[in-house]
Amino acid sequence: MIRRTALIAAGAAGLCLSATAAFAGPAVFQDLTSPKPRTTVSNLPAGQDNPMIASGVAIGADTAIYKTSGLGPSALNTAAPAGSEQRYIDAVVFPGGVLPDGVTVTEAQGINALRRIGENLAQAGLDYDDVITMRVFLQNPAGAEKADFDGWNRAYRQYFANTSLADGSPVKVSLGSAAPADPFVVNPARPSRFALEIENLPVNGWLVEVEVDAAYPAPSGK
Repeated sequence: MIRRTALIAAGAAGLCLSATAAFAGPAVFQDLTSPKPRTTVSNLPAGQDNPMIASGVAIGADTAIYKTSGLGPSALNTAAPAGSEQRYIDAVVFPGGVLPDGVTVTEAQGINALRRIGENLAQAGLDYDDVITMRVFLQNPAGAEKADFDGWNRAYRQYFANTSLADGSPVKVSLGSAAPADPFVVNPARPSRFALEIENLPVNGWLVEVEVDAAYPAPSGK
């Protein structure tokens, strides 16, 4: 896929410094203030070779955007009781719903939900690397005092933000407590994102719900 997304970051070859909270005063970059039609420009944190998310994204005129609904994990682990958190473990990735060392239920559900996001994007002729913004809602696992943001972020890195800005090479990621390995999907996209802890998600057993916006490539892109 020919990318139509530009990156503004510090330290990336041939690119400018980004405007981030690290700056004492405002910094303005032309690519962010005046993105070209049918392009998007991601504003990445300065000084990082593999940042997790963009601090913002500029969307040029006439850029077609696809917006998903909020999607949670599918009930793939049919061995677990209906409505339980374990029911939404991705049994395709984790046969029998058995989780390897260190893999949390939130992490497993996040992988499940992000696979659903990929399937939804494919229906619109899009892919993970077309995603420019993401909204994440996390519920506390049973008995936990707070949401499992670490587990969610490990799931996220399996599908997003897992390449080096310097040379584009894949960056290995951890699954649970295992040694870092190749990500499930190699993807340079770093969407702007928020992740919120909320009291209740709409489906009993869900710990994760995700929605994304994706930009269609310019006509020459596909």
